[in-house]
Amino acid sequence: MPSWRQWLGAALTFLGLTTAALTMAYAATDIPENLNSYATQQDNVYFWSDGTPMARTGWVRRQDMPLKDIPEDVRWAVLAAENAGFYSDPGISLSGVTRAVWRTFGEGDTQGGSTITQQYVKNVYLNQDRSLGRKVTEAMLALKLDNRMSKDDILEGYLNTSWFGRGTYGMQRAAQAYYGKDVGELNVSEAAFLASLLKGAALYDPALSKANHARAVERWSWILDRMVDIGRLSPAERAKYRTFPEPLRQTQGYDTGRQSDYLVELAAQYAKKAAHLTDQQFDLGGYQIYTTFDRKRETALTDAVTKAREQARKDHPGQAKTAHYGAASVAADGRILAVYGGPDHRTQGYNESNATTVPAGSAFLPFVYASALHNGVHKTRDGAATEVTPETLYDGDDGIPVMTPEGPYWDRGGKQVKARNDGGEDHGQISLHRALALSVNTPFMQLGMDTGLDKVRRTAEAAGLLGSSFGPQVPALSLGSATPSAIRMASGYATFAAAGTHVEPYSVARITRNGSEVRLAKPASRRAVPAKVAEQVQSALRDAFVLAHPATAASAPRVTGKTGTTQGDTAAWYVGTAASVSTAVVAYRVDLAESLEPLPLKGVAGTPANSVPYDIWAGALGLD
Repeated sequence: MPSWRQWLGAALTFLGLTTAALTMAYAATDIPENLNSYATQQDNVYFWSDGTPMARTGWVRRQDMPLKDIPEDVRWAVLAAENAGFYSDPGISLSGVTRAVWRTFGEGDTQGGSTITQQYVKNVYLNQDRSLGRKVTEAMLALKLDNRMSKDDILEGYLNTSWFGRGTYGMQRAAQAYYGKDVGELNVSEAAFLASLLKGAALYDPALSKANHARAVERWSWILDRMVDIGRLSPAERAKYRTFPEPLRQTQGYDTGRQSDYLVELAAQYAKKAAHLTDQQFDLGGYQIYTTFDRKRETALTDAVTKAREQARKDHPGQAKTAHYGAASVAADGRILAVYGGPDHRTQGYNESNATTVPAGSAFLPFVYASALHNGVHKTRDGAATEVTPETLYDGDDGIPVMTPEGPYWDRGGKQVKARNDGGEDHGQISLHRALALSVNTPFMQLGMDTGLDKVRRTAEAAGLLGSSFGPQVPALSLGSATPSAIRMASGYATFAAAGTHVEPYSVARITRNGSEVRLAKPASRRAVPAKVAEQVQSALRDAFVLAHPATAASAPRVTGKTGTTQGDTAAWYVGTAASVSTAVVAYRVDLAESLEPLPLKGVAGTPANSVPYDIWAGALGLD
């Protein structure tokens, strides 16, 4: 048998070799420069204008929270459960590491107690492998990290990267998933339950099984008692929590995949532009995007379009297959309150509300009228501008030639261009105010030429239409050859409602990232037309609404609106304003499998007397 001296020598040799090996391992271990993807990836959360959650995007459901925003009771519930000596330990648990080594050689299992620092290292630098090598690396990194980072920074990182089940990482998302509230609103009892999930969410989520529920209650109670033991909860306070704080049965869901994805798409585009964020920055996540979208208006608009779709399938099953409906509501201050982008974003990513597919038709006439009122007209090339008023008379007959100062206007094919009215009606000499109210085309085609098509276009662009939606500068421009989106048409009419001041439409009111404000560029604002001109346009649009819908107008004294039709019956519009909110609705047919060329509506949009776009518009506003 070896003597005691030999045993002592062997032990000292082993200790020396072990110390040397650990010293070398410590020196050779470098803290990685980059965290793993799951430690940096967060989700972006979108909110309705009332502050309630609308949608979430991103591969990882996680949102960083500064430690100062996590209540002290919540922190100590976690520390009591996982590592009560966190603030005094060196970053590792010697007993835990020893147990891990012993189990590896004795039982083939590396389970053992890890400090919060070790768990944080595993979360952000390593994988979940249980090998001895990974355990040693974890310990070395934990020791180095404990010397480099403050305890508070390590705890903050741990609370933001730990897995809590239900698809969530971090205390903030866990609080929302299990209790429908932010982490700052948790009480100590709820925090104790969430802390129990760190031992294994699959074993402690009460919604999964009765056995889980029993385990969760037992662990929750133990954590609260443990907080008393370490002096972080008084016995009197502990006595208040005798009833288990039952979490929500299911994670709070988000309505994604249908209309909300169209909203998210618009908001994300605007957020990146207004906050000057690259795609890479935005995709890293962590942003809270507070949109301008009004949940009630969005629901009403979607319901109104859905009703029209269903009716079209019933009345015109063949044509309904290629029918499209775009709609948008924009406030006078530029906020986009609601859009209808399509039947379902998962099957049609093409956003109808933002599409520039079909011409505006006679819904464009108010811009011609506004430009003439503002700029006057030139009857001769060298003559001074003549003032135009709402009572200025123009020829309202069908088929009158379009004139230039040099004489009749001829197209490139050598054909004389003539203005046409819907149905070929003659109206004789008619005031511009009444011509707009009755949607008589012929005066406005000539009025555009007298005002100057370049001025008409500038007025329309100043009011909100995009220059890219305009085609050739020919007489047809005055009758709506431009192809604006529903959002832009609503924005243009909103300019008249805002006394001639245009604010660029925007879909995001504010953005935060992990609780801090992100600076946004303010939407551009400009004077498009004088207030008097805007008032005159609104007056004519009010009469247009009264003449077309006298019964509804009687109970809606401040509502304005106008239909829009196109040559060839390829699109039907209704654009109107109520309570300083302008809504534009367009119906058209396009076979996306073939081309983007508009097809004749063939009854899908109703008739001028019974217009489907008007029904959608009125239904969305509750006027039907």
